[in-house]
Amino acid sequence: MKLSIERSALLKAISQAQSVVERRNTIPILANVLIEAEGDTAHFRATDLDIEVVDKATAVVERAGATTVSAVTLHEIVRKLPDGALVNLIDDGATGRLAVEAGRSKFSLATLPKEDFPVMASSEYASNFSIAAPALRRLFDKSKFAISTEETRYYLNGVYMHVSDADGGQVLRCVATDGHRLARIDTDLPDGASAMPGVIVPRKTVNELAKLLNDDDLKIAVSVSETKVRFATPDVTLTSKVIDGTFPDYTRVIPQGNTRKLEVDASEFAKAVDRVATVSSERSRAVKLTLDEDRLILSVNAPDAGAAEEELAVAYGDESLEIGFNAKYLLEIASQVDRENAVFMFNSSGDPTLMREGNDTSAIYVVMPMRV
Repeated sequence: MKLSIERSALLKAISQAQSVVERRNTIPILANVLIEAEGDTAHFRATDLDIEVVDKATAVVERAGATTVSAVTLHEIVRKLPDGALVNLIDDGATGRLAVEAGRSKFSLATLPKEDFPVMASSEYASNFSIAAPALRRLFDKSKFAISTEETRYYLNGVYMHVSDADGGQVLRCVATDGHRLARIDTDLPDGASAMPGVIVPRKTVNELAKLLNDDDLKIAVSVSETKVRFATPDVTLTSKVIDGTFPDYTRVIPQGNTRKLEVDASEFAKAVDRVATVSSERSRAVKLTLDEDRLILSVNAPDAGAAEEELAVAYGDESLEIGFNAKYLLEIASQVDRENAVFMFNSSGDPTLMREGNDTSAIYVVMPMRV
């Protein structure tokens, strides 16, 4: 195999590949990226057996072929090469080495046989549709903060993507929860998605997917089966196993009867929570909200560290209420708000609280209170 490729194109392709690779693994070849060169294209494939990413880049291929080389090492080399450099990759099958040459720099890297590289079996996808990158990005970006990190409830370690009924008809919905807070985000149902099986997309896949969605003009081709999900742009294909489990019935925890309504400037609220939480003990990080007519007092009382209090002007017309929350959860939810106003709907100090952006119900959040 012999090819030459521009540094920026190679860096883009190899950086996605190396982030999928697990740093510690018992199977040496899983630390490698499979490079396949043919025609005027080079494919870079990496996997951890649960996720597979394939990046393609334009290259001048003098001799077609394939080999595997350490993804992290190749990425580090390319990253340190000067901008605009032309990189030559030359694999001499006899020596088991890959030569990386750019200008006066020369590297020789150990390779492993391409035949040993595991390629994810392609499955029949029950549903195929395309969706604009900004819509898909919003679904996952706004929900992923609520993914659980508790390994025992493995079915909560991802985002549940499914088709659901909303007021205006069917929607494509993403839900994540860890039992303390929940995010439910909707977008218009893309053509061809109505028969899609509901799948739980793992946390690592959600993070890798974010890298594909930077270009607002892109359409993402999505394919879903019972066991796999695939997201593809013209240059990158990300295939992942889905979490084998049943996502709980989240509709039961979304409160319907909360009537006490607080409207507050989202960024002012987030900054105020952040300020008063400075003195709270790291363990509980409880912030108390005291609500009165058009007035909100945020307070923290940490006997060992001190106390803090801040008052905000808000829109609130219901009977007074005192309720406590974990500061971290409040901050994460408030930071999801794109509009100016966050609307909180309370019931009592012991019941879950609902939050949305203005009157928009396509993104709603639920947070459980704490005793303070």
